[in-house]
Amino acid sequence: MSVGELFILGFFGKTVPAWLKEFAARYGLGGVILFDYSCQTQKYDNNIESPEQVRALCAEIAALPSSPMVFIDQEGGLVRRLKQERGFAPLPSAKEFNGLSPQEKRKILAASFGELRALGIQQNFAPVIDVDYNPDNPNIGKVKRAYSARIGEVEENALLMSEVAREARVGLCLKHFPGIGGARVDSHQAFMDISDALYPEQEALFYSLAPKMFGNAVLVSHAIVRQWDEKNPATLSPAAIGRLRARLPDTLLVTDDMQMQGLQNALGTRAASLQSLKAGMDMLCVGNNLFDQEREMAGIADEIERQLRDETLDASAIRKSIGRVRGRKALLN
Repeated sequence: MSVGELFILGFFGKTVPAWLKEFAARYGLGGVILFDYSCQTQKYDNNIESPEQVRALCAEIAALPSSPMVFIDQEGGLVRRLKQERGFAPLPSAKEFNGLSPQEKRKILAASFGELRALGIQQNFAPVIDVDYNPDNPNIGKVKRAYSARIGEVEENALLMSEVAREARVGLCLKHFPGIGGARVDSHQAFMDISDALYPEQEALFYSLAPKMFGNAVLVSHAIVRQWDEKNPATLSPAAIGRLRARLPDTLLVTDDMQMQGLQNALGTRAASLQSLKAGMDMLCVGNNLFDQEREMAGIADEIERQLRDETLDASAIRKSIGRVRGRKALLN
C-alpha cells in the first residue's frame, strides 16, 4: 500500500525540497499544504510569494509521484494564505461576507475559486461552519471566522460556496467537526473541551452539508467532547470518528494540524498520528510549520507500514482511506 496517500504535508520554501521528493517517490503522497507565514522565522516568507511563483510551485507538486493534491486555508479575512498585497484576489472574512448581497458573494467566490484552480490548488480548507455561539472565542468568533450565530445563515453561505466551487472544480472541506464555535480556548495552544458548548444542531450540520459539498470532506478538530470520549480529542477518538463514519460513509476525513500544542503536550506527532489512523481518520495533516519535523515524516510512514505488517493497524480500513484519497484525486486533478 502507498501509505504516503494518508499524508498532507507542509514544508518550508518556495520550491519542493529534496526530502519531500524522496517521500513521494518512496511512499506516494496524498497532498501538500501551503502557508504564507512561517512560524519558524516569524515572517511571511514561507511557500507564497506571487501568483507566478505559486503556479510554478503547484506544477512542481503535481509532477511528483502519485500526483499529490494541493491544499490551502483560503477562508478569507485573517485566515487567507493568498493575500491581496501579494497580487491575489480579495476575500473578506466570513463574518463580513455574510453581510454582503447574494450578487456580491457570488462575484467574490467566483474570482477566488477561479484563481485557486488557475494556480493549481485543488482543495480549500473551507468553509468554516462553526456557529458563532461565543463571539469571544479566540480562534473563531473574535477573528470573524464564523459566518453567523444563526445556523440557517451558516448553511446558506456554505451551500453557495459549494455551488461556486463546483463550477471551478475546487474541492471543499467543512471545518471544524464537531463544531468549535462555542469554545473558550485556542485549539493551537491547548485541547478544547467543548462538552458544554456543543449543540445537536451544530453537529447535525456537518452530517447534512458534507455530502452536498463539492469534494465531500470534513476536517476534524482536536476538541474533547466528554460525552463521547473522556480522554481523547475527536481526532484520536474511535467514538467521535465512528459517529462521523456511521453517517458519512464516503466522506474524506482529515485531521486538523497534528502539530498543534495540545497533541504535542500529550503524545507528540508520531504517536498521535498512529492513534488517529487507528481511530479511523483518512488523512493526517502535518504542516511542519508550528514545528520543523520534515525529516521525521518518513519515520512515521515506516511505522505505519510496520504496523500494517504486524496487523496493529487494520489493513482493510487503511485501504478504504487510500481509496477515498485517490477518489478525490480522480475528481479534482
